[in-house]
Amino acid sequence: MSVWEILLIGIALSMDAFAVGMTNGMVEPKMRFFKMLLVAFAYAAFQFLMPVLGYYCGYAFSALVEKIAPYLAFFLLAVIGGKMIADFIIETVRAKKRRGDEPSGQEGEKEIGTAKPLGLGKLLLQAVATSIDALAVGVTFLAAETAEGLPFPVVFCGLLIGAVTFLLSFLAVALGKKIGDRFASKAGLLGGGILLAIGLKILIESFL
Repeated sequence: MSVWEILLIGIALSMDAFAVGMTNGMVEPKMRFFKMLLVAFAYAAFQFLMPVLGYYCGYAFSALVEKIAPYLAFFLLAVIGGKMIADFIIETVRAKKRRGDEPSGQEGEKEIGTAKPLGLGKLLLQAVATSIDALAVGVTFLAAETAEGLPFPVVFCGLLIGAVTFLLSFLAVALGKKIGDRFASKAGLLGGGILLAIGLKILIESFL
């Protein structure tokens, strides 16, 4: 297995993190630079960790990974996305009620459907959900090492994948912020729908 093949694997594995990172940027268009780095680092850290774990767990763990990974990823993303949609609906109802109670023309109204900022717990769930399929990639590294060899130790392969994920995730959040400025009031609904779609994609791909 060549360095270029590992880079391509890193890009492929980071696509779900890219989509979720863009969603976070859309939902929170005023996200600060440090938090953007934190989001990208969280995704990258788990994308690094999962292949390494899969490698050292070996074939005994690969069968279990292949069976539960799609369902677990779908469950986590469905919970996060569903909560975002529910928060959007609840906040929309509350905002309409406030508008009905307040005199017309009153300043300082909150935008309808504004989503809550991304918290640490939600971020960790996203990181796990978008990286859990990388466990099986670690087993692939083990097989490749046995058959043809790896260009460097598996830890460095994981670091390369993590670096690719970090760069793409950071760019995704920045892009999402640009889009989010235009669709801020509907970002929670749109973001939740995107997460549900990603979860369904992972689940459907497991049957193909």
